[in-house]
Amino acid sequence: MTENSPPPERPRAAAVKAQPERTAPSSVLCPPSSESPSFEFLISGLVQGVGFRPAVWRLATDLRLAGWVRNTAQGVEIHLEGDAARQADFLARLTEAMPSLARIEQIRRTPAAREGCMDFRIRESTATAGLTTAIGPDLALCPDCLAELFDPQSRRYRYPLLACTRCGPRYSVTRHLPYQRAATSLAPYPLCADCAAEYANPADRRFHAEAAACPVCGPAHYLLGAKGQPLAEDPAAGAWRRVQAGGIVAIKGLGGFHLVCDAQNPAAIERLRQRKNRDAKPFALMATNLSSLATWVDVNATAARLLTHEARPIVLLPAKAGLSGVAPDLERLGVMLPATAMQWLLLHTAAGCPQGMDWTTTAQATLLVMTSANPGGEPLARDNAEALTRLADIADAFWLHERDIVTRCDDSLLLPTQNAAPIFIRRARGYTPVAIPLVDDGPPVLALGAYLKNALCLTRGREAFLSQHIGSLQNAASLIFLEETVEHLMRTLAVKPVVIAHDLHPDYPSTQLAQTLAARLSVPATGIAHHHAHIAAVCAERHLHEPVLGLALDGVGLGTDGALWGGELLRVEQADCRRLGHLLPLPGGDKAALEPWRMGVALLHQAGAAARVEDWLERRFPALALNAAAQMLVALLEKKLNCPPTTSMGRVFDAAAALLGVCAVNQYEAQAATQLESLALRHAATHGDSEALPLARTCVLNAGVLDLSPLLLSLLTEADTARGAACFHASLARALVHWVAAVAEKTGIRALVAAGGCLQNALLVQQLMKACAAAHLTLYLPHAAPPGDGGLALGQAWAARAKILAGMTN
Repeated sequence: MTENSPPPERPRAAAVKAQPERTAPSSVLCPPSSESPSFEFLISGLVQGVGFRPAVWRLATDLRLAGWVRNTAQGVEIHLEGDAARQADFLARLTEAMPSLARIEQIRRTPAAREGCMDFRIRESTATAGLTTAIGPDLALCPDCLAELFDPQSRRYRYPLLACTRCGPRYSVTRHLPYQRAATSLAPYPLCADCAAEYANPADRRFHAEAAACPVCGPAHYLLGAKGQPLAEDPAAGAWRRVQAGGIVAIKGLGGFHLVCDAQNPAAIERLRQRKNRDAKPFALMATNLSSLATWVDVNATAARLLTHEARPIVLLPAKAGLSGVAPDLERLGVMLPATAMQWLLLHTAAGCPQGMDWTTTAQATLLVMTSANPGGEPLARDNAEALTRLADIADAFWLHERDIVTRCDDSLLLPTQNAAPIFIRRARGYTPVAIPLVDDGPPVLALGAYLKNALCLTRGREAFLSQHIGSLQNAASLIFLEETVEHLMRTLAVKPVVIAHDLHPDYPSTQLAQTLAARLSVPATGIAHHHAHIAAVCAERHLHEPVLGLALDGVGLGTDGALWGGELLRVEQADCRRLGHLLPLPGGDKAALEPWRMGVALLHQAGAAARVEDWLERRFPALALNAAAQMLVALLEKKLNCPPTTSMGRVFDAAAALLGVCAVNQYEAQAATQLESLALRHAATHGDSEALPLARTCVLNAGVLDLSPLLLSLLTEADTARGAACFHASLARALVHWVAAVAEKTGIRALVAAGGCLQNALLVQQLMKACAAAHLTLYLPHAAPPGDGGLALGQAWAARAKILAGMTN
């Protein structure tokens, strides 16, 4: 709250300290004999904050074993006394009995001295050195809490900050481990008597639920006007009334704020675009349930599974019906289901506040824009006062709550693919900080990613912790967010790295921060080539330690020769990376990435067809009057001034989109490539899969250099842009695999790793899979991390660890 808008006063119940130990009912006790064995178990993995200790208590009680369980810095410690056969049964049933959210990485059993336990208890947590446990991600409201939210007889009726061991905030409210209430932003809210009783009852799903709260003892929530003034109305009703009238409401969530408006109101969407300065980039949508979404998108079984997962990501799905202004010129819509109680309350109000729960599973007409509140490309608004300041010119009202967000965490974004794992476009809420398992133990490494779509990675033992999406480091606020995330992850995991990895580009803020941190921590900093890191990220998660061929396809990254790379064929074996081939370089610097028409001019000039530039521009972009600028560009190309060559595959997509007349100027990153894919998908929907051009009309392969000029020039006179886009995708995939197959024959390596931002194109992925199968190449794609720069830090960390083990660090 700001000083001019204090939270409403309300009475509080006397705080009650929850009793940390709980004794099982005496009727099930079976005191061990003096001959009974005693063992201690240390369970590591994702075992805190997920209801693991209550599950252990129930299993031990059911088996009539004595002892105790507690959280420690190393995980969960269990002491068992009792019959040896029942202890063996306990170990055999533990995995089956653990909560669905838990993940056991290791179980260590050691003999222990008997303590003469007469029952089984849950003991108070301990904090010791050598932290090896992890905290879970933030999770969507579970069915039981949802039922409570709309049960008039529940004491949590319409209270939007309820949670239990199966749902609610974890990562975004935790300051350090072990995970306990005192280590979270709930610490200022002592439990009332009723909540304390639930917290102390092992049979209750809120047993040791550190984020549990109720209207009596939990954080408040309230609605404020555009100027931060308190509004004396029900927050959900007031928020919906403004949305219904075409307004924009800022709503605080788990890891930050959303901006919300009516997705079926074009004027509201245009107003949001103007206020947020977001000309064309698509907005995410929220509906009540799968039945509600079925009106707008195709929801198959895979999509339904992703949408209803407790992470509640945004999922990109084929659009069935048009929505003016939501996703201009795109064939997919990003959709999601409610994750928080505040979102559920808003949708409940929109439905007319029906009784019971049937409305939660039947189709509802409401469709909301639910977009991240990050104006100007800055990080998400997190604090109440921050939101009231930064969103003052955007939001007409603010629905706030008083539970502090310790660390920002945006919505995750996933793209389903045919016959492959979904592609992470953005890995954040619901998945961070779940560890990515590594095959080998190794020293701790901190990797700071790149410039665009930044995320960092910290390794510990056999685990890699990829941070939430941080975003492009184009402003001071994003760099501060990166520094905050470094400190938070190091503190939460209690890890000090022995080396800090970074990109080779010396001007990236992440590189400069890596060098600053290395000096501060007295450890070396080591550079990892951009495209090596892309391939290494997939090797890390897919446990590939043998030599592989790497196809790195992205927008741009600094190569080991100081040039701009982006279409590379590599040989990668852990710390070793060798360039075996690349795309034929085209002129194209930073400005060309913003204005794809420049790539069209560059391609025509390099192909000796500069005379065709004027005719092409007049046919494809008659309204833009680009001829004068194009002639100036041709003059620069003739003199080779300010036209740095690049092997970027991203610029190839830009050239293709420009030559077809799809996009002249990018209003957001990769707009041209995204629209090109959408056209190809539209063609496939009506005509089926497109046939690739013959290789002779697609490419020229010479000494490892792949020239795609024939394919691009064929688009110049294509009358049907959708057909041209489809043919481009099919022919490109065939040419790339032809290129790889030639190198595979020479090297004997038939394992191919493909990564880079261009692999966020699901159609290209599908075509590559098909072509690789025909060429008998084994294709490995990223599953646990984004293929683009959002997963780069994982590869940096993996390659840097390999350099340490090989004695190659700086």
